[in-house]
Amino acid sequence: MRLDKYLKISRIIKRRTIAKEACESGRVSINGKVAKPSTEIKEGDIIEISFANKSLRARIINVAEHVRKEDAKAMYDILEGEEDTEE
Repeated sequence: MRLDKYLKISRIIKRRTIAKEACESGRVSINGKVAKPSTEIKEGDIIEISFANKSLRARIINVAEHVRKEDAKAMYDILEGEEDTEE
């Protein structure tokens, strides 16, 4: 699954366009490497996102095309940083 789509489906970032812009500006990395919006992600990858004044580091647990809002938090595990779902 594409990184920008995963960020939207998992509700880490609420809109795919915002997720795409964050990736294009170099604020998102996977396993320590800056990632493009089209980067393919898989279970076990570690995502790091730099927001304006905080950062989020999470491990991907589940990759699914369709997830209910209640189940979205089960797609990732917060490693450090604050959980922030809106930029």
